[in-house]
Amino acid sequence: LVMAKAVLGLLDAGVPAEDIVRTGVDFGTRYRAGGWGAGLTVLTAMANVLPHLDPADRPLALVAGLAFVSRDTRGRPPRFPLAPLQGGPPPDRLSTWYRRFIETRSADAAERTLASAIATADDDAAPESKMTAAAEMMFAAVTDHVFIDGGHTIDFTNKAFEVLDHLGWDAAADVLPTLVPQTASAARSEERGAWRYPHDLAGLITEACERLPERVAAGSACAVRFDAGDGDGERGGVARLAWSILSDDPVEVVGAIDEALVGGARPEELGRAVAYAAALRITRFHTQNDHGDWDEVHHAFTAANALHQALRRSPSLPLLRGVYHGAMRIYLDRFLNIPAARLPGPGTADLAALTACWDQEGRVDDAGGIVYRHLTGGGDPDPVIALLGRALLTEDAEFHWYQTYEAAVAQFRAWPPGSEEGALILTGCARFLAAHTPTRRELSQVVTIATRLRRGEALYEGS
Repeated sequence: LVMAKAVLGLLDAGVPAEDIVRTGVDFGTRYRAGGWGAGLTVLTAMANVLPHLDPADRPLALVAGLAFVSRDTRGRPPRFPLAPLQGGPPPDRLSTWYRRFIETRSADAAERTLASAIATADDDAAPESKMTAAAEMMFAAVTDHVFIDGGHTIDFTNKAFEVLDHLGWDAAADVLPTLVPQTASAARSEERGAWRYPHDLAGLITEACERLPERVAAGSACAVRFDAGDGDGERGGVARLAWSILSDDPVEVVGAIDEALVGGARPEELGRAVAYAAALRITRFHTQNDHGDWDEVHHAFTAANALHQALRRSPSLPLLRGVYHGAMRIYLDRFLNIPAARLPGPGTADLAALTACWDQEGRVDDAGGIVYRHLTGGGDPDPVIALLGRALLTEDAEFHWYQTYEAAVAQFRAWPPGSEEGALILTGCARFLAAHTPTRRELSQVVTIATRLRRGEALYEGS
């Protein structure tokens, strides 16, 4: 309640939302020895979607993010950052050191190396150039092993760079080193049986990545635009690749990516295809599956969104390995689309009926159908995004819900207005939220109380 009153007071006083986010990030990076976690991820996600929410819901989004930071730091020891080396080696050497220390799980050495790279960045370089150099080094370490820590590591790393988009490069020395403990300790998927048997997925990835420079060179000489359709309703190359990634044969999946590379697909297009394929796993998730399996398709989607955003920011050969990692993770979830939920058909939809889908369990397909028919019928997508955001913020949402909503908004925006792909992405988000609602809605009630108190209303009177 104190936090909600503070946020409302700051916003009423004209304090920019970015300043509130900065305060939360400063606290979260200082008072959690384990470094970056769920709290800062949720706060960054809410900062990203703030412009797309209804103005009345924006204070609640900030309170939700700060509440997660509070939970993440409560009872935790503070963080004592390591100082950078004085007069250290050149950036190329530091990048090699950083990846080696992450490889050997030497977290302290990796943190000092990263701090040194940030401190020795060229003062005359633009902030964007400094950000790109740091991103290339850190994402290379994230993709040196296969799909580490279930996708959380690449998502956390991407979120750290996204929060720097809000706060500026000056915050990098406080933010980026907090990622090192989790990156160094992350589990590596090639060590798991599911990635080795009955198909050696890790081996397929290794072979594909060895050919990556050759295929990228061939693709750079391709004069045909990869994402061109035939003008007669046929999907463009990105959408076709996404559906190919849903194949039941991992060799076919790798082959489709190889062909796309040779066909001139840009890194952003490859990342968008993987993210769309992961979104389709959610959209086609059948409710006869175990409820906990929503988390499986969620992890693939949020990691794929992070990969896509990273490829947009700083494409590189090491990061392109993540395309194969994400595609194989999506392949492992194929049984959750057997049978696949039926995609909604065309028709009319009353968007006002969407709110009722959160008040009763099991209205998964109803929520998806309303969103899909509204969007494919030419409806404005902005109210849909705002309503899905309100559904998220009204409930006592868990960490994964915030990730899924924010990733869905980002991926929807990556496709042209009115596209079938964008409609199916938001359809999946609506289905995900409907599968997890209703809850007790305690946090939103706290913000409602704080709002009424600021207005001077008597709480014992009806609202």
